[in-house]
Amino acid sequence: MKKQVIDILKEFGIPESAITDQTHFSRDLGMDSLDSVDLIMQLEREFGIRIPDEDYHKLTTVQDVLTYLEAEQAATA
Repeated sequence: MKKQVIDILKEFGIPESAITDQTHFSRDLGMDSLDSVDLIMQLEREFGIRIPDEDYHKLTTVQDVLTYLEAEQAATA
């Protein structure tokens, strides 16, 4: 799962060496709100889930995304 998230971030031109669990999307990577929406859409497509708009603000770091995805997978299992 982490590799898939990293691969998505690499599509934004972010080098893998800049990505850690604590990497903050806007502060560390300079992603703006449009980038964030694009990221969410790619995560939804990659993992076959729907992320409600009200959850967007929870996903600010790589670890936040991984935790969210794990919870979603557990809820649908």
